[in-house]
Amino acid sequence: MTLIDAEDKLEGDVDGTICRFDEFALPQPLLSAIEDLGFVSCTPIQAESLPYGLSDYDVTGQAQTGTGKTAAFLISIFTKMWENPLQEAPALGSPRALVLAPTRELALQIESDAMDLSKHMNLQLLSLVGGMDFEKQQKKLEKRAVDLVVATPGRLIDFIQRKQINLRGVETLVIDEADRMLDMGFIPDVRRIVYQTPHKRQRQTLFFSATFNEDVMRLAESWTLDPEHIVIEAEQVATDTVEQQFWLVGADQKDWVLKKILELDRPERAIIFANRRDQTHSVASSLQKADIRCEVLAGDVPQKKRLATLDRFKSGKLPYLVATDVAGRGIHVEDVSHVINYDLPEDPEDYVHRIGRTGRAGSTGTSISFVSEMDAFNVPELEEFLSASIECLQPEQRYFKSKSDKPE
Repeated sequence: MTLIDAEDKLEGDVDGTICRFDEFALPQPLLSAIEDLGFVSCTPIQAESLPYGLSDYDVTGQAQTGTGKTAAFLISIFTKMWENPLQEAPALGSPRALVLAPTRELALQIESDAMDLSKHMNLQLLSLVGGMDFEKQQKKLEKRAVDLVVATPGRLIDFIQRKQINLRGVETLVIDEADRMLDMGFIPDVRRIVYQTPHKRQRQTLFFSATFNEDVMRLAESWTLDPEHIVIEAEQVATDTVEQQFWLVGADQKDWVLKKILELDRPERAIIFANRRDQTHSVASSLQKADIRCEVLAGDVPQKKRLATLDRFKSGKLPYLVATDVAGRGIHVEDVSHVINYDLPEDPEDYVHRIGRTGRAGSTGTSISFVSEMDAFNVPELEEFLSASIECLQPEQRYFKSKSDKPE
């Protein structure tokens, strides 16, 4: 369970003091679950947002994935449900709380965290996400009343249109990673969903985003009422635990150099990131032809297979993943020794997210980024984001083809 990422077990500091979960008037079953998970001190986003969330204020929070914001809003939701039990059984398909997330991976991670936190509370949870068996989700919805629904926008709208979900009883609405929702074109769907819930004066809204540009601020103002705005500075690249290397590699040399890294250096566990789904399949195919075990984690892979792949990777049965950024956001795995950027991402924040998959929990890691003629266009913006110059070096000769190498 990932209440917060391993390297993010930070102590919240409110007015110069350490903030602990047992300092809040949380229900004992919830505190017991938190204790079972081994957590004592709050992260900054938890310490800053919980006093307002627990007091029924709206909150807009600027925080990165992996800082503990999921636990922050789930703890607020579960406390409210425990302290205000329904006087009669709710109708089927009428959740008390709704969490919207942009990707299946994030939604499933939130559901997993919610199950861990509510295990002593007898609450009914359900995820409604695209790419998974619709009928199976439908049967669960028809079987029993649900307290919390975690959903991706498209799939939730499917259920709304079939009149199998009624959002008029939603007491708490959470919109997570709003900037991703915007980037992925989901805002029209989210807007339709929000209009199905009670007016913002009759519900609590918790709105989280990694960035708050003008468009995101406009959405926050539309959907929240006098919110408390909390800003947690973006995590900095862990340069002390991650060795960052930038290699000058031509586009036509990437497959070969990647193969040589894996054959010669034998990383214990590595994630290879590519910018597009078709590239992940191409890269994986190239590696598999060289008898290098790897699998793809991308949006066009069936969800059941993606979950099985991720489980194999987490358990150590699969050494290498080839992933896109969207799919990669569901990856919280310790002991990843290497991250290899087959392409430099266009968004500098994605670079920080990628290399944050290694060098975790006090371990050291290595990040290798291929910089081709096209990738070079992304270097200046990345330098500005990192506030550091990037030195691109030629890889050692052993990683390139020699005359004795057979053609691919």
